[in-house]
Amino acid sequence: MCGIAGIFHLETAKPVDPDRLRKMTDALGHRGPDGSGIWTAPGVGLGHRRLSIIDLEGGAQPMLTPDEAQILSFNGEIYNFLEVRAELERLGHQFQTSSDSEVILFAWRQWGVDCLKRLNGMFAFAIYDQRSRQLFLARDRLGVKPLFYARVSDGSILFGSELKALLANPLLRRDPNITAVDDYLAFGYVPDQTSLLKGVKKLAAGHYLLLEQGKPEPESVQYWDMDFSQRSKGSARDLEEELVELLKQAVNSRMISDVPLGAFLSGGVDSSAVVALMAENSRRAVKTCSIGFDQQSLDETGYARAIAERFQTDHRERIVAADDFGLIDTLADHFDEPFADASALPTYRVSELARETVTVALSGDGADEAMAGYRRHVFHHAEERVRGLLPQSFRGPVLGWLGSVYPKADWAPRPFRAKSTLLSLARSGPEGYAEAVGVTTPSGRRSVYSDALQRDLGEYHAEQRMIDLMENAPAQNGLDQAQYADMKMWLPGDILTKVDRTSMAVGLEAREPLLDYRLMEFAAKLPANLRVHKGQGKYLLKKSMEKYLPNDILYRPKMGFVTPIAQWFRGPLADQARDISSGGALARTGWFDGKALRKVADDHIAGRSDNSRLLWQLLMLDKSLQRLFGL
Repeated sequence: MCGIAGIFHLETAKPVDPDRLRKMTDALGHRGPDGSGIWTAPGVGLGHRRLSIIDLEGGAQPMLTPDEAQILSFNGEIYNFLEVRAELERLGHQFQTSSDSEVILFAWRQWGVDCLKRLNGMFAFAIYDQRSRQLFLARDRLGVKPLFYARVSDGSILFGSELKALLANPLLRRDPNITAVDDYLAFGYVPDQTSLLKGVKKLAAGHYLLLEQGKPEPESVQYWDMDFSQRSKGSARDLEEELVELLKQAVNSRMISDVPLGAFLSGGVDSSAVVALMAENSRRAVKTCSIGFDQQSLDETGYARAIAERFQTDHRERIVAADDFGLIDTLADHFDEPFADASALPTYRVSELARETVTVALSGDGADEAMAGYRRHVFHHAEERVRGLLPQSFRGPVLGWLGSVYPKADWAPRPFRAKSTLLSLARSGPEGYAEAVGVTTPSGRRSVYSDALQRDLGEYHAEQRMIDLMENAPAQNGLDQAQYADMKMWLPGDILTKVDRTSMAVGLEAREPLLDYRLMEFAAKLPANLRVHKGQGKYLLKKSMEKYLPNDILYRPKMGFVTPIAQWFRGPLADQARDISSGGALARTGWFDGKALRKVADDHIAGRSDNSRLLWQLLMLDKSLQRLFGL
């Protein structure tokens, strides 16, 4: 795992200032503490920070082919590099190192952009080809590894693994993109399709960009996509066996490492399944680690300990205080753009714990998206059945009216919170799901915006981004649409951003075997009843793991990392909640109504309503604005 950065002059081959490139590269030092390097030529410069994982002696970058015709800067891992290398050797290529980086270089030389179809891994890389004067930027299929880029005033394109690499270049303009503010407040993260800085782009998952000197900047090209439009025809038993084999292949391929390797273990289905298959494939005790909380209702270490004992892992756990909010500024520094998923706090802590003994850790991320594991998937699937029975002409006016008059009861158990369900059923499936997956509703956001921001936003509607994804998804039903949209927005924008930034912050490589693209393609073809069955998500995955894991792990309610932010804003963070309305960067933007923000804070602190998620969003936005714009 590493960090990459670069400068490419698209119009003419102007010289690249090595000092500027070095500053961009050094901004990513936390991603690569083991080494750094830059390479420049007329019109182009590539930078690299290295975290050594494979071929510790021979994998230094930027890496050049022996004839210096192609140069690579690469972040990630190619899990099938040995198979691709063997194929390239049969075609006559000779290798000087044992690294996966060199495999990418020769794969590009042999197949050009089609090399991406042969690579199974997590990656973001840049290859400059001196013969064609082309720069090839590519990102892995699911978007595990990030890549930012922007055109600047001298005609060059800057790129880097994190936004801070671009920010280190003085030519990058720091103008805010106000539609991204609405996106962020809608979803709790800035989606991959946009950025908080105007003019900055993120190369989308499963896309590449091929730039050539002397030619206009092209649009990125999609080389892979999820497809829910087909269905597997095998029996449930056959599909279960196929799933287990794919899981084994995915886990085993991610256990190749020349440095100590372990796993995150939460005690949930996904991480427990990964650990079970690691133990089956390992001659030594698997190193596992867990984070627990001193508040019993939030603590899952007992379940993790049971799995560790079952598979005799070398297990470590650490209990942190439920009021462990001291990382807020650290996280704001590492995420650059505002990020409001509070589970980033414990994810940082478990990465920190893992890094004490390993350099690589496998995680269970990805199964919820692939196998319909979120409760919202189950609810949406049930709602879609109702929509199929009742026409929109009835649902819109009747259920919409009932939802409008039904009392709001956020404090009540989910089955008694009918208001949101009625309002969702009154809309189309995509419209209902887009709001269900969000943090704040359109009306909730508009209630705290200033008149000026509302005027500037005009008819912009953040949820439309997800609605469009669902309506245009290669899908057969509403569940397919919801999962597709989550994989295009939620997965890269929230889950993978969280894991990448928190693990890289401590110099740890996180690998996600459940995001193996072959496994994802298999899951997308499963009949809906093998994903959601009798109110249970991830049905086939759980069935397939019954031979490995006990039922109290497989079928207990999903918990995940939970942070008590509601209590924080009524206690130690109460003053920060009040300051948001008047003393911080938010107030200086003029985007928000100070009186409305004060009411949000006062109502929460007094216990009249639970506004903790909105307050957390506003706090993280405030800290991000301070860093990005000096407000």
